Amino acid sequence: MSENQNLLAEQRRALILDEVRRRGGVRVNELTRRLNVSDMTIRRDLDALARQGVIEKVHGGAVPVVEASTHEPGFEAKSALEPGAKEEIARAAAALAAPGSAIALSGGTTTFALARRLLDVPDLTVVTNSVRVADVFHDARRPAGGGGARPGAGAVVLTGGIRTPSDSLVGPVADRAIDSLHFDVLFLGVHGISSEAGLSTPNLAEAETNRRLVRAARRIVVVADHTKWGTVGLSSFASLEEVDTFVTDSGLAPELRAEIGEQLPGLLVAGEPPAEPADALPVPGR
Repeated sequence: MSENQNLLAEQRRALILDEVRRRGGVRVNELTRRLNVSDMTIRRDLDALARQGVIEKVHGGAVPVVEASTHEPGFEAKSALEPGAKEEIARAAAALAAPGSAIALSGGTTTFALARRLLDVPDLTVVTNSVRVADVFHDARRPAGGGGARPGAGAVVLTGGIRTPSDSLVGPVADRAIDSLHFDVLFLGVHGISSEAGLSTPNLAEAETNRRLVRAARRIVVVADHTKWGTVGLSSFASLEEVDTFVTDSGLAPELRAEIGEQLPGLLVAGEPPAEPADALPVPGR
C-alpha cells in the first residue's frame, strides 16, 4: 500500500480491507506508517469496516471475517455490495458481446447489471438460468409508451430448475436444458475466485449447473468485483485455466493483478485502458 495523506476515506478503507484479506490480519501501528495518517484515523476506519461486517477488530488491529463456505446471501443482500464496481464491470464486459452472437449469463447481481448493458447490443440470443436476468430482456421487449423493442432484446431462453436464494435456477432440469445448447461466450458471475480453488459457490446444485454452462461455452468471461478474489465457497466448478477473460474493477490490488495476469490469458480492469484493445468476441462463421 502506498503512503498518501490525501486518500479519501473510501479509498483508504479499500486498501486496508485488501491488506487484511491478503495477509490475514493487520496491526494499527503498521497501517499508520503505511498510510501516513493518525492512529485515531485508522481506528475510525477499522470501526467503519467492522460495522460493514467485513473485518473483525482484535487487540491492536483487525482480522478478516471468515464466512462459512456454505453461506449464500440473497439477491437483495448481494445487490447492496459494491454497486458502483458492478456497474463499471458491466459496462466493460458488454463491449465483449458481439452483435448476433449466442451468449449465456449465469445468475448473480453482476450479470444482472450486465444484462441491462447488453440491451444495446443488437440481435443477441441469450440463455440464462437467472430469473432476474431473464426479466431484464423480457421487459425490454414490452416497452412502455408504445415504442419499439430495444436492439438487444432478442430471443431469451430461461432454463427451468430449483430457485436459489440468489434467484438462479439450478438442478437436474436446468442441467438437461443447458446440455443441449452451445454458446459463443458465457458471462459468469461467481461467489468466489482464487488461485487454489478456482471458481466456487456455496451451493452444490449451482456448482453442477455452472459446470454445465462452462462446458457449453466456447469462451468464458468471469465478471466479479475485487472482493470476490480470495473468497472460497463449498464447491469448485471450474479452474482458472478454463477462464479466458476476468473482468473486475480498479479496487483489485496491483500485486493481485500481477498474480492473476500470470494465470489468465485476459485481465480487464473496468475504468482503465486495457493492455490491448478489448474487441468484442467473434461470432463463428463471420
